[in-house]
Amino acid sequence: MSSPKPSAPLRLLSYLAPSIPEGLFELVAEAIASRAGRPVIVDFETRVSGPVPETDPFASGRADAAFVCGPSYGLLRSAGAPVEIVPAAAVFDDPRNGGRPVYFSDVVVPRHHPARTLEELRGAVWTYNDRQSLSGWHRMLWRLEELGLGTPGDFFSRLVGSGAHLRSIELVSRGEADVSAVDSNALLLERRRNPDLDRRLRVLESWGPSAIQPVLVRSSLDPALKASIADALLALHRDAAMASRLAAFGVLRFAKVNEAAYLRPGSEAGTGFG
Repeated sequence: MSSPKPSAPLRLLSYLAPSIPEGLFELVAEAIASRAGRPVIVDFETRVSGPVPETDPFASGRADAAFVCGPSYGLLRSAGAPVEIVPAAAVFDDPRNGGRPVYFSDVVVPRHHPARTLEELRGAVWTYNDRQSLSGWHRMLWRLEELGLGTPGDFFSRLVGSGAHLRSIELVSRGEADVSAVDSNALLLERRRNPDLDRRLRVLESWGPSAIQPVLVRSSLDPALKASIADALLALHRDAAMASRLAAFGVLRFAKVNEAAYLRPGSEAGTGFG
């Protein structure tokens, strides 16, 4: 009798590292592999926060599942991409999150910068991770529009693409840029790694909350495998050893979510959570 054909590896891609540590996604891959009974290959895309239809990793065969920034889900779905939300998302331990899978866009400036509001930053140098980022770019666009401050090119003297939230934090903390909006969980983790950071920058404003970055999955995956991915994430914190490893990345658990939380990724979060 021939041996059963081994299952093909599941391809997991993250667009969120290095601002959210690679180790978190490797831990997730380990849990999915154990639950699904098949190997999981982890890959990282560090040049942008999420795909657009022209770079769809599901269509190209690069990914079966992916952690992406919220705007990518709407873009892919609008283009007809066969992707769907995995009904599980990370809950970070920032007290502001209130035990929900949400995050904020924290606007940071050098510690001794005189500005106290965004309106006082006309003519400043703005640095951002990339233009697919909800917290780093889209939130700023909406805030400028809300306040009637014009476009980024009108309001700021210069726009500097940094490539990552951590790099934006570094540029502001060194005084090489005046202001940036960064993922609040990335900032929280960086402050814990580097306690000296609070002497070099401060949070001017916080925008949000928004639903935390979703996990997407290729719709054509076997339904049992899609269920295994969600089950693996939702069960992670129930194992004491896994919970301890999650805590090292500032994650309390994964919680239930549904598509409603991501239909308007820039809106205030509050629906679509289980």
